Amino acid sequence: MPQPKPAREPQVFEYLDYRAFLRDYYAAKKASRGLSFRSFSRRAGLSSPNYLKLVIEGQRNLTPATAAAFAKAAGLEGDAARYFAELVVFTQAKTSAERNQSYARITGFRRYREARPLELAHAAYHSTWYLPAIRELASRPDFRDDPEWIAETLWPSISVADAQQGLRTLLQLGLLGRAPDGKIVQSEAVVSTGPEVADVNVANYHRMMMQRASDAVDAVPPTDRDISSLTLCLGPHGLRRLKERIQRFRRELLELSTREQGLEQVVQVNFQLFPLSKPVTR
Repeated sequence: MPQPKPAREPQVFEYLDYRAFLRDYYAAKKASRGLSFRSFSRRAGLSSPNYLKLVIEGQRNLTPATAAAFAKAAGLEGDAARYFAELVVFTQAKTSAERNQSYARITGFRRYREARPLELAHAAYHSTWYLPAIRELASRPDFRDDPEWIAETLWPSISVADAQQGLRTLLQLGLLGRAPDGKIVQSEAVVSTGPEVADVNVANYHRMMMQRASDAVDAVPPTDRDISSLTLCLGPHGLRRLKERIQRFRRELLELSTREQGLEQVVQVNFQLFPLSKPVTR
């Protein structure tokens, strides 16, 4: 009988969670070479025989020194070892700013870009204000598959090169498609990323759109915008009720947009709700 092919060893550049990489690495090595937690600890120069198990389960974190030891024990060298060390920083980051900075360094690794090209396109969609705008612009009846027209129609105008790249990214993500007659149209794909980078992308998107709103205060006449705010004092369930109302209103606006006729202009609507004081301690 033909022998089954050995399982492919996990490649660190295909991961965005170092614990997931270690879990898959251990499972593969245990199956092929009988690796144990104790023997891995010896390789890493650690006295605790179950330290790898505790790290995989999230009960222990890695320091820069132990990250280097784990990388060596897993046979990682050069860029692979440096990438693993950055994964440790990314996975254990305590703030969105730290996570975002680490993710930017991760995307600088050539082998990561080769392994996860679609994820880079997702990140571009969430960090570049004009990509969502181009997608919505495609719903206009006069939309032209012309980077020069797109660059000039957006406000503020963007470069023709950016418009061209934006079209490519949207087509790659499936957010735009081509109708049978060759015309570019909106499609129903949903922009989604793995859980490891979802919060990074969403945070980038909100920061970017809030900056666009800030710019509009000076650049857009009051007749063409509505930027206002409220400061309220709420009861114990007020925050939850406000969130529910905002979410319901957002759905109403989406429904309203589907009934619009004679589409002409792309707009951005932002919602922000956040505390300005600590709650009462009970």
